[in-house]
Amino acid sequence: MAEFISRRVKLVFCLSLLTTIISTIWFFIAKSLDIGELSNYIGATIPFFVISALLSKKGKLTLARFIYLIAFNLSVTLTASFIGKAGSVEFILMFALALPFVTFSFRRERLYIVLFSGLSMLLWFLLYYTDFNLFTSTHMDTVLAGKYVYPISIGTTILLVTYQLIYFSYINAQYYSSIHNQREEAIEESNAKSRFLSMMSHEIRTPLNAITGLSHILGDSNPRKDQEQNIEALNYSGKILLNLLNNVLDFSKMESTTITLDPIPTNIMLAVKQIKKIHEPSCLRKGITLELEIDDDLPIVQLDIVRFNQVINNLVSNAIKFTDEGSVTLKIKKLQETKDTVLLYTEIKDTGIGIEEDQHDKVWQAFTQASTSTNRLYGGTGLGLPIVKSIVEAMGSQVKIASEPGVGSSFNFDLSLNLASSDELLEANLKKVHDLKGKRILLVEDNQINVMVGRQILEKANLVVEVAYDGQEAVNKVRENDYDAVLMDIQMPIMDGYTASKEIRKFNTVTPILALSASVFMEVKSKILESGMNGFIFKPFEPEDLLDKIEDAMQNKIPISLVEK
Repeated sequence: MAEFISRRVKLVFCLSLLTTIISTIWFFIAKSLDIGELSNYIGATIPFFVISALLSKKGKLTLARFIYLIAFNLSVTLTASFIGKAGSVEFILMFALALPFVTFSFRRERLYIVLFSGLSMLLWFLLYYTDFNLFTSTHMDTVLAGKYVYPISIGTTILLVTYQLIYFSYINAQYYSSIHNQREEAIEESNAKSRFLSMMSHEIRTPLNAITGLSHILGDSNPRKDQEQNIEALNYSGKILLNLLNNVLDFSKMESTTITLDPIPTNIMLAVKQIKKIHEPSCLRKGITLELEIDDDLPIVQLDIVRFNQVINNLVSNAIKFTDEGSVTLKIKKLQETKDTVLLYTEIKDTGIGIEEDQHDKVWQAFTQASTSTNRLYGGTGLGLPIVKSIVEAMGSQVKIASEPGVGSSFNFDLSLNLASSDELLEANLKKVHDLKGKRILLVEDNQINVMVGRQILEKANLVVEVAYDGQEAVNKVRENDYDAVLMDIQMPIMDGYTASKEIRKFNTVTPILALSASVFMEVKSKILESGMNGFIFKPFEPEDLLDKIEDAMQNKIPISLVEK
């Protein structure tokens, strides 16, 4: 704002000085043409321009502009009236007409722009309406006016308009240069943020892949009854950590892109039971209950169950965190059903600490909680509710909040969903029987624990597994051996996965290469395809998903253009 005012002060000051010089020249022209009365009038306006310059320097910009514009309009109109139509002095009012748009802020001082532009137009109109007899009926000889004054009038008009155009061009150049610089800085900051999040995603997801993988392996190894609870706790901790990581990455993506939904046939009752299984241990530890009030006759629907679970998990986690006694209730009710659609009401209600009414809007802001004491006592990132809001809005609804301090909180929303059939659900959930026995696969991974986990998952599916610990070793092995597929880590020493895939594609365009990616950013996905890979698998992955992707790749069912969203 200060820079904006400084620029305008400089403009008014320069204009006042320039007009003082031009008025002085016209004063002597009037004297030489023996128009004494006009020279007196012009001479009387010169001090006003000087005063305008001094006031603008002192920061009294509004008064300076008023004095300047009134004096300038009257000076031009007086001169035009005394010289007559032949002198064309009135054309200088063209400059006066546009001047308020430069000297006043269009956003804050629009009234002044209208007022002074209207003054110039009115004076011009009155000159022609009175046949230039507005201030005097005695005019200069038309021949002399055309010979001497006309060129000066046109020259003055051209000078002032040129000055105005140059100033406009200069301001526009500065403005667009500033926008360009800001855009470049914003792009660089965005790229830096993406690089940081991509790196952190890789660094966190890589060990997390080992945790979830080992929990699956242990769970499938016929554990003793006393070990099952520990394995479930390990698996649960991995899911909580993955949910936290996904929240951070989702928020980053939501800042720049819209959420893309992937609806599939879903039995909501089964999905909700899984949510209860995840969160019930936390409730038991706090001595509260997790209650489900789900309609028994909920139909099968088309729903992005991953995003829906993310919403429910975030809301239930929040409710449990802020509830020390009482209960947390998840309610899903069928409000209305037609031939093709169903309207569902979803509510998560708790008997926790509640939220002050004046804080209801604040809770939807990223990295923000209802109060600093809340953050200090309960912790959290402050990302859960903003992500819930974004997902529910992408589903075509709005999250509503009702809360009272000391009583509890309720978050609810309505969803209109398309119906699906039982056959569609069965087809979507049909467990695939993998036929991978004897197939050779190269696992390219530099992390020893992930190699151990990956090898056990793959060998359990009867795959023959060989390992390369960097990109260069992978290139050499593919050159020397025949593999049915290659699982390629991205970030490795000596040679990364992108470079290794490009090198392999120079002599082998047949063997499918699947990236083991710990990054979910679009630029990483693009680089994966550009380097010649056929697709990718996110870390951490479910064993079934990994085997599905490998079998599809071996059967050439993954076109290069189709990438996991």
